[in-house]
Amino acid sequence: MRRAWTAEATWSETPPVGYADLKNAVVFRKVFGQHPRVLMGLLNDLLERSGDRAITELEYLPGEQVPLVLGLKLSILDVRCREKGGATFVVEMQVLHVTGFLNRVVYNACKAYVGALKKGAAYGDLVDVVAVSICDFVLWSDAERDTANAPRVPLVSRWSMAEQASGARSLGQVQYVFVELPKLGDRVPDTTNERWAALFAHAQDPEPRSIQDVLLTAAQREALELAREETFTAAERDAIERADEEVDQVRRTVAAANARTDAEAKAEQAAARVRELEALLGKKREGA
Repeated sequence: MRRAWTAEATWSETPPVGYADLKNAVVFRKVFGQHPRVLMGLLNDLLERSGDRAITELEYLPGEQVPLVLGLKLSILDVRCREKGGATFVVEMQVLHVTGFLNRVVYNACKAYVGALKKGAAYGDLVDVVAVSICDFVLWSDAERDTANAPRVPLVSRWSMAEQASGARSLGQVQYVFVELPKLGDRVPDTTNERWAALFAHAQDPEPRSIQDVLLTAAQREALELAREETFTAAERDAIERADEEVDQVRRTVAAANARTDAEAKAEQAAARVRELEALLGKKREGA
Protein backbone atom coordinates (compact mmCIF):
# COMPACT_ATOMS: atom_id res chain seq x y z
CA MET A 1 0.00 0.00 0.00
CA ARG A 2 1.33 3.43 -0.90
CA ARG A 3 1.73 5.79 2.06
CA ALA A 4 0.51 9.37 1.60
CA TRP A 5 2.39 12.01 3.59
CA THR A 6 -0.45 14.53 3.41
CA ALA A 7 -3.96 14.28 4.72
CA GLU A 8 -5.21 14.44 1.14
CA ALA A 9 -2.80 13.30 -1.56
CA THR A 10 -2.74 15.35 -4.74
CA TRP A 11 -3.37 13.17 -7.77
CA SER A 12 -2.43 13.86 -11.36
CA GLU A 13 -2.23 12.05 -14.68
CA THR A 14 1.51 11.47 -14.20
CA PRO A 15 2.36 7.76 -14.49
CA PRO A 16 3.36 6.21 -11.13
CA VAL A 17 7.09 6.37 -10.48
CA GLY A 18 8.64 4.99 -7.30
CA TYR A 19 11.65 5.67 -5.16
CA ALA A 20 14.31 3.27 -3.96
CA ASP A 21 14.78 2.58 -0.25
CA LEU A 22 17.24 5.10 1.23
CA LYS A 23 18.21 2.51 3.85
CA ASN A 24 19.66 0.27 1.16
CA ALA A 25 23.48 0.31 0.88
CA VAL A 26 23.61 1.14 -2.82
CA VAL A 27 20.99 3.86 -2.56
CA PHE A 28 22.50 5.38 0.58
CA ARG A 29 25.92 5.47 -1.07
CA LYS A 30 24.57 7.14 -4.19
CA VAL A 31 22.47 9.76 -2.42
CA PHE A 32 24.64 10.71 0.55
CA GLY A 33 28.09 9.42 -0.37
CA GLN A 34 28.33 11.17 -3.75
CA HIS A 35 26.29 14.36 -3.35
CA PRO A 36 27.66 16.69 -0.65
CA ARG A 37 24.76 19.16 -0.94
CA VAL A 38 22.34 16.47 0.18
CA LEU A 39 24.61 15.34 3.01
CA MET A 40 25.17 18.94 4.14
CA GLY A 41 21.41 19.49 4.19
CA LEU A 42 20.91 16.39 6.32
CA LEU A 43 23.66 17.33 8.77
CA ASN A 44 22.57 20.96 9.08
CA ASP A 45 19.03 19.87 9.89
CA LEU A 46 19.94 17.12 12.36
CA LEU A 47 22.51 19.33 14.12
CA GLU A 48 20.34 22.47 13.90
CA ARG A 49 23.11 24.34 12.12
CA SER A 50 22.10 27.56 10.39
CA GLY A 51 23.49 31.00 9.60
CA ASP A 52 27.18 31.34 10.42
CA ARG A 53 27.19 27.85 11.96
CA ALA A 54 25.84 26.12 8.85
CA ILE A 55 28.00 23.57 7.09
CA THR A 56 28.70 25.01 3.66
CA GLU A 57 31.49 22.79 2.36
CA LEU A 58 32.32 19.12 2.87
CA GLU A 59 35.24 16.90 1.97
CA TYR A 60 34.60 13.17 1.80
CA LEU A 61 37.06 11.04 3.74
CA PRO A 62 38.02 7.39 3.16
CA GLY A 63 35.70 5.10 5.09
CA GLU A 64 35.99 1.44 5.96
CA GLN A 65 33.57 -0.94 4.28
CA VAL A 66 32.68 -4.02 6.30
CA PRO A 67 30.62 -6.84 4.78
CA LEU A 68 27.28 -7.83 6.27
CA VAL A 69 28.40 -10.79 8.39
CA LEU A 70 26.73 -11.75 11.64
CA GLY A 71 28.78 -10.54 14.61
CA LEU A 72 30.56 -7.80 12.69
CA LYS A 73 29.59 -4.18 12.25
CA LEU A 74 26.29 -4.72 10.43
CA SER A 75 25.90 -1.11 9.40
CA ILE A 76 24.81 -0.41 5.84
CA LEU A 77 27.41 2.23 5.18
CA ASP A 78 29.65 4.77 6.84
CA VAL A 79 29.97 8.11 5.08
CA ARG A 80 32.89 10.01 6.54
CA CYS A 81 33.36 13.68 5.78
CA ARG A 82 34.94 16.83 7.18
CA GLU A 83 33.64 20.36 7.05
CA LYS A 84 36.05 23.03 5.91
CA GLY A 85 38.33 23.85 8.83
CA GLY A 86 36.03 22.08 11.30
CA ALA A 87 34.58 18.85 12.58
CA THR A 88 34.65 15.35 11.15
CA PHE A 89 31.31 13.58 10.66
CA VAL A 90 30.74 9.83 10.63
CA VAL A 91 27.27 9.15 9.23
CA GLU A 92 25.90 5.62 9.25
CA MET A 93 22.68 3.83 8.41
CA GLN A 94 22.02 0.94 10.80
CA VAL A 95 19.17 -1.48 10.12
CA LEU A 96 19.74 -4.14 12.81
CA HIS A 97 20.04 -3.63 16.54
CA VAL A 98 22.86 -5.99 17.39
CA THR A 99 24.54 -6.60 20.75
CA GLY A 100 27.08 -3.91 21.60
CA PHE A 101 25.74 -1.42 19.06
CA LEU A 102 26.11 1.66 21.28
CA ASN A 103 29.57 0.56 22.39
CA ARG A 104 30.58 0.27 18.76
CA VAL A 105 29.25 3.74 17.96
CA VAL A 106 31.33 5.21 20.78
CA TYR A 107 34.37 3.17 19.73
CA ASN A 108 34.18 4.31 16.10
CA ALA A 109 33.69 7.95 17.05
CA CYS A 110 36.65 7.92 19.43
CA LYS A 111 38.71 6.04 16.87
CA ALA A 112 37.94 8.73 14.29
CA TYR A 113 38.93 11.39 16.85
CA VAL A 114 42.34 9.99 17.78
CA GLY A 115 43.00 8.56 14.32
CA ALA A 116 43.11 12.02 12.79
CA LEU A 117 46.20 12.96 14.82
CA LYS A 118 49.34 12.41 12.80
CA LYS A 119 52.51 11.13 14.43
CA GLY A 120 54.38 13.99 16.08
CA ALA A 121 51.45 16.41 15.83
CA ALA A 122 50.23 18.43 18.80
CA TYR A 123 47.02 17.53 20.61
CA GLY A 124 45.71 20.94 19.66
CA ASP A 125 45.52 19.69 16.07
CA LEU A 126 42.72 17.26 16.97
CA VAL A 127 39.32 18.15 15.50
CA ASP A 128 35.87 17.45 16.87
CA VAL A 129 33.96 14.35 15.72
CA VAL A 130 30.20 14.02 15.39
CA ALA A 131 28.83 10.49 14.96
CA VAL A 132 25.41 10.39 13.31
CA SER A 133 23.55 7.06 13.50
CA ILE A 134 20.28 6.65 11.61
CA CYS A 135 18.64 3.59 13.17
CA ASP A 136 15.78 1.50 11.84
CA PHE A 137 14.95 0.48 15.41
CA VAL A 138 14.31 2.03 18.81
CA LEU A 139 17.17 2.46 21.24
CA TRP A 140 15.38 4.17 24.14
CA SER A 141 11.71 3.19 24.17
CA ASP A 142 9.13 5.53 25.68
CA ALA A 143 7.72 2.68 27.79
CA GLU A 144 11.09 1.89 29.35
CA ARG A 145 11.82 5.55 30.00
CA ASP A 146 8.38 6.03 31.59
CA THR A 147 8.91 2.98 33.81
CA ALA A 148 12.24 4.38 34.95
CA ASN A 149 10.63 7.80 35.52
CA ALA A 150 13.18 9.26 33.10
CA PRO A 151 12.65 11.85 30.36
CA ARG A 152 11.68 10.44 26.99
CA VAL A 153 14.32 10.50 24.25
CA PRO A 154 13.04 12.24 21.10
CA LEU A 155 13.15 10.90 17.55
CA VAL A 156 16.33 12.91 16.93
CA SER A 157 18.58 13.01 19.98
CA ARG A 158 21.92 14.77 20.42
CA TRP A 159 24.38 13.65 23.09
CA SER A 160 27.51 15.28 24.54
CA MET A 161 29.23 15.50 27.91
CA ALA A 162 27.85 17.55 30.78
CA GLU A 163 29.00 18.14 34.37
CA GLN A 164 26.81 15.94 36.57
CA ALA A 165 25.90 18.38 39.36
CA SER A 166 25.52 21.66 37.50
CA GLY A 167 24.65 20.41 34.02
CA ALA A 168 27.35 22.66 32.56
CA ARG A 169 28.37 21.46 29.12
CA SER A 170 31.95 21.12 27.95
CA LEU A 171 34.31 18.47 26.54
CA GLY A 172 32.29 18.37 23.34
CA GLN A 173 35.10 16.99 21.23
CA VAL A 174 33.10 13.81 20.52
CA GLN A 175 29.34 14.11 20.08
CA TYR A 176 26.60 11.73 19.02
CA VAL A 177 23.35 12.08 17.11
CA PHE A 178 20.78 9.29 16.89
CA VAL A 179 17.72 9.14 14.66
CA GLU A 180 15.30 6.39 15.77
CA LEU A 181 13.10 6.00 12.69
CA PRO A 182 10.29 3.92 14.29
CA LYS A 183 9.53 6.81 16.67
CA LEU A 184 7.95 8.67 13.76
CA GLY A 185 5.11 6.15 13.82
CA ASP A 186 2.28 6.62 11.35
CA ARG A 187 1.82 10.33 11.95
CA VAL A 188 2.22 12.82 9.12
CA PRO A 189 5.70 14.40 9.48
CA ASP A 190 5.46 17.98 10.67
CA THR A 191 9.06 19.14 11.15
CA THR A 192 12.08 19.05 8.87
CA ASN A 193 13.72 16.26 10.86
CA GLU A 194 10.49 14.26 10.92
CA ARG A 195 10.42 14.55 7.13
CA TRP A 196 13.99 13.23 6.96
CA ALA A 197 12.86 10.32 9.11
CA ALA A 198 9.92 9.74 6.76
CA LEU A 199 12.24 9.76 3.75
CA PHE A 200 14.46 7.10 5.32
CA ALA A 201 11.58 5.03 6.61
CA HIS A 202 9.14 5.29 3.71
CA ALA A 203 10.79 6.76 0.59
CA GLN A 204 10.10 3.48 -1.19
CA ASP A 205 6.36 3.71 -0.36
CA PRO A 206 4.99 6.95 -1.81
CA GLU A 207 4.79 7.96 -5.45
CA PRO A 208 5.96 11.40 -6.57
CA ARG A 209 2.38 12.52 -7.14
CA SER A 210 1.47 11.76 -3.52
CA ILE A 211 4.13 14.03 -2.00
CA GLN A 212 4.42 16.87 -4.49
CA ASP A 213 2.68 19.26 -2.05
CA VAL A 214 4.71 18.20 1.00
CA LEU A 215 6.97 20.94 2.31
CA LEU A 216 10.46 19.50 1.75
CA THR A 217 13.81 21.25 1.79
CA ALA A 218 15.95 21.50 -1.32
CA ALA A 219 18.23 18.76 0.05
CA GLN A 220 15.25 16.47 0.70
CA ARG A 221 13.88 17.05 -2.79
CA GLU A 222 17.29 16.31 -4.30
CA ALA A 223 17.56 13.13 -2.20
CA LEU A 224 14.23 11.96 -3.62
CA GLU A 225 15.23 12.77 -7.19
CA LEU A 226 18.46 10.82 -6.77
CA ALA A 227 16.49 7.88 -5.38
CA ARG A 228 14.09 7.61 -8.32
CA GLU A 229 14.03 3.98 -9.33
CA GLU A 230 14.24 4.70 -13.05
CA THR A 231 17.57 6.52 -12.59
CA PHE A 232 19.39 3.34 -11.51
CA THR A 233 21.16 1.15 -14.03
CA ALA A 234 20.42 -2.55 -14.33
CA ALA A 235 23.67 -3.31 -12.51
CA GLU A 236 22.73 -0.93 -9.69
CA ARG A 237 19.27 -2.50 -9.39
CA ASP A 238 20.89 -5.93 -9.11
CA ALA A 239 23.23 -4.58 -6.42
CA ILE A 240 20.26 -3.08 -4.54
CA GLU A 241 18.52 -6.45 -4.58
CA ARG A 242 21.62 -8.26 -3.37
CA ALA A 243 22.09 -5.78 -0.52
CA ASP A 244 18.48 -6.30 0.58
CA GLU A 245 18.93 -10.07 0.45
CA GLU A 246 22.05 -9.86 2.61
CA VAL A 247 20.23 -7.85 5.27
CA ASP A 248 17.23 -10.19 5.15
CA GLN A 249 19.54 -13.18 5.57
CA VAL A 250 21.18 -11.64 8.63
CA ARG A 251 17.76 -10.72 10.03
CA ARG A 252 16.57 -14.32 9.62
CA THR A 253 19.75 -15.61 11.26
CA VAL A 254 19.30 -13.27 14.21
CA ALA A 255 15.63 -14.26 14.53
CA ALA A 256 16.54 -17.95 14.53
CA ALA A 257 19.24 -17.39 17.14
CA ASN A 258 16.79 -15.45 19.33
CA ALA A 259 14.23 -18.24 18.96
CA ARG A 260 16.80 -20.82 20.07
CA THR A 261 17.76 -18.64 23.02
CA ASP A 262 14.11 -18.26 24.05
CA ALA A 263 13.53 -22.01 23.76
CA GLU A 264 16.62 -22.75 25.83
CA ALA A 265 15.53 -20.22 28.46
CA LYS A 266 12.06 -21.77 28.69
CA ALA A 267 13.57 -25.26 28.94
CA GLU A 268 15.85 -24.11 31.75
CA GLN A 269 12.93 -22.50 33.58
CA ALA A 270 10.94 -25.74 33.29
CA ALA A 271 13.91 -27.77 34.54
CA ALA A 272 14.39 -25.39 37.47
CA ARG A 273 10.72 -25.75 38.39
CA VAL A 274 11.02 -29.55 38.29
CA ARG A 275 14.04 -29.39 40.60
CA GLU A 276 12.12 -27.17 43.02
CA LEU A 277 9.18 -29.61 43.10
CA GLU A 278 11.50 -32.57 43.59
CA ALA A 279 13.22 -30.80 46.48
CA LEU A 280 9.86 -29.93 48.03
CA LEU A 281 8.63 -33.53 47.75
CA GLY A 282 11.90 -34.77 49.25
CA LYS A 283 11.45 -32.56 52.32
CA LYS A 284 7.87 -33.78 52.79
CA ARG A 285 9.00 -37.41 52.70
CA GLU A 286 11.69 -36.72 55.26
CA GLY A 287 9.16 -35.14 57.58
CA ALA A 288 6.62 -37.96 57.20
